[in-house]
Amino acid sequence: MNWIQCLSKSLQYIEKHLTDEINIEKISSESYASSSHFQLIFHLVMGMTIGEYIRNRRLSLAAQDLLNPNNKIIDVAMRYQYDTQESFSKAFTRFHGVPPSKLQRGQVKLFHPLSINISIQGGFEMSRKLIDEFYWNDIKEQISEELTAAEKYKKLVSWARKARGQNPNVFDDLTSWILDDSEWVDEKLADNEQILMQGVFARFKEQNEQIRKYLKELEPSGEVNAAVFKALDRFDEELSGHSHDKRIQEVVACVFSDFSAMRKRSVREQIAGNKTGQYGTNGVDFFGYINYLKDCDARMQWALFMPDGVKHQQNGFKVDSFEYKTMASMRFIGKECIEHDAANMSWELDIMHTLDSMAEHKSGFDYDLLLQHHYGKAVDQERWHGFWGRFMAADTPVPDGFVYFDFVPDDTDTPYLTFRSQFAFAVFSGDLVAMHKHEGYDSDAMYDITRNIILSQGVTIPYPEIYWTAEVFLDGCDKYSTAYMFSVVL
Repeated sequence: MNWIQCLSKSLQYIEKHLTDEINIEKISSESYASSSHFQLIFHLVMGMTIGEYIRNRRLSLAAQDLLNPNNKIIDVAMRYQYDTQESFSKAFTRFHGVPPSKLQRGQVKLFHPLSINISIQGGFEMSRKLIDEFYWNDIKEQISEELTAAEKYKKLVSWARKARGQNPNVFDDLTSWILDDSEWVDEKLADNEQILMQGVFARFKEQNEQIRKYLKELEPSGEVNAAVFKALDRFDEELSGHSHDKRIQEVVACVFSDFSAMRKRSVREQIAGNKTGQYGTNGVDFFGYINYLKDCDARMQWALFMPDGVKHQQNGFKVDSFEYKTMASMRFIGKECIEHDAANMSWELDIMHTLDSMAEHKSGFDYDLLLQHHYGKAVDQERWHGFWGRFMAADTPVPDGFVYFDFVPDDTDTPYLTFRSQFAFAVFSGDLVAMHKHEGYDSDAMYDITRNIILSQGVTIPYPEIYWTAEVFLDGCDKYSTAYMFSVVL
């Protein structure tokens, strides 16, 4: 039996027994080959070990089974030969990027059965199909000359919304593809260069050029948000290989000048980064080049559709003022909040009375606050923490039983959990209930609108390491908050 027949027979056997215990000696005997010879040939031809292939097929099928709500995680784990739910969950999370308990449609990473003809087919099938998964904008086809300037701009806004819903997952797929060692064997390198450099990077630059040109034509109408040009500039700089992140500048420049550097796993890890999820909330171990492209794509789209979104979100109330502020060094002093009782504010008032007695340490921003952050971690890694208190002058003595966080204008060389005293400050008026509404918002109305104005203007929100927000009680903590602070980097 020749090696093609041997491998074909082994693949057929594996596919029939994925829910059974599979013994490599049994597979090799079925294929009439010695175990060592069989494993060597399988690895050389398939680009992966037989163990990796079996694991990839099982985890791909397991995810599809888990989409059925009637299937329990432990039952699926046992079905695919995992001894414990814990070991299954770890393997599943590494493969799919999400734990089995949080899997949703659209997050399944498919690994198809391999088959042998003249060439090997199947696997993740990322390659050139990946390019078409991005929601590209062909302006000439999508916008006709008969439309008014406002209608043409609205078309671009509509495209941006749809792209924001689709592109994040494709960038994560791109990260997975770059990190998949079996996709980066020498014979695939030339094709991969075409896919990545021409199919993705060059195509994004071409799209940006078309969008920029069209926006310039629409600019005299007054419809265009000027921040979109800054977002396009930043995106094009990254796409040209001039990364803003000093950690990866050398690696990115190396890949752009000599793509063969991608043979090295260590290089591909810096290019790929980690998957960051549909909404960018997942904590990551390393933020790589693809992650920056994903952010740049988002910034451009936000600049297009966020201003319109902010207008529609102000239902029954309005933004009276919005500004960016940089304060001198300050120290927030307060206490972590207990369950809030609007009818009985004695605990909160006691905090503020203590701070009232320290008037000689005022900061100049002397409102009652509910400061909120996640201790420098992503929202899916650390719960929300709220602290009632005020900003006081830097180095203010901390009363017994109180906690503090220091804020400085530039935190580049300061310790962990020293935040920036740079923020957006929005003041609202109108229907107080609508202003604090949660339904239909990520958090509540004031939070969402303040954040969305920032995103529409292309200003950086330093998430997650030094991210913080605060409700501002202009008339004291026993009244409704009517202003909001949001951390930024200016």
